[in-house]
Amino acid sequence: MRIKLALALIPALFALASCGGDDKGNSSAAVSAAPVASVTAPAGKAWVDTITKTKDGGYLQGNPNAPIKLVEYGSRNCPYCGLFGRTAPEPLRKNYISTGKVSWEFRDFLIHGAPDLAAALLNQCVPDESFFSMLDQYFENQEQFLSRTEQLVKTNPQLVQQLQGQAAPQAAVGFAEALGMIDFMKQRGVPEAKARACLADQKKIDAIAKVNADAATVYGVSGTPSFFINGKKVDAGSWEQLEPLLKAAGAR
Repeated sequence: MRIKLALALIPALFALASCGGDDKGNSSAAVSAAPVASVTAPAGKAWVDTITKTKDGGYLQGNPNAPIKLVEYGSRNCPYCGLFGRTAPEPLRKNYISTGKVSWEFRDFLIHGAPDLAAALLNQCVPDESFFSMLDQYFENQEQFLSRTEQLVKTNPQLVQQLQGQAAPQAAVGFAEALGMIDFMKQRGVPEAKARACLADQKKIDAIAKVNADAATVYGVSGTPSFFINGKKVDAGSWEQLEPLLKAAGAR
């Protein structure tokens, strides 16, 4: 299988024009809904520690039956996603997810091609309950990966072109090696053999491909980060823009 996932939508490795949110979302001037009630987590549990994989191929944190469902399509190598990933999780979890009012589902949208695929596969190499913790750590360290990618493009464009044309498992492994992703996972307790197996997991590759295809063809996603609240695309690219929309949906 070639890197044609939703990656066929990407003309170049650094498709930064598509990284920064989708300006075709709905107006942020949403009509305010009635406040929703808090929902108590099951005894001995906290909603922020409740992580489930969804039927749509994403990972959900919080009350699976929350009345307000936030879905993010993101790329680990998108600087705007990184900014959201470093600023939003703390208030989102503390003020909204912990109350049971809001759930947050992350779905991969690979606008940067094979490097995004490698990072997505490695993130899914940890147990489901550790998915968001690893996502947080990647975004906290995003700058080093972007710098390495930029350096690789400058110093060895032939390798970049070669890897982008290879079958998905080989491309994912090649970029993970070149960008230090395997060492990153080893430092966080994932053995190298396991990381390499995850990078070559065709079932996971196919599942991520489907998430990308559905994002583009079913939900009209063309950029990252893209957000949906209760199935409706909203015009937001940052936490400052998104939080008022959650409040308008009743999370207050």
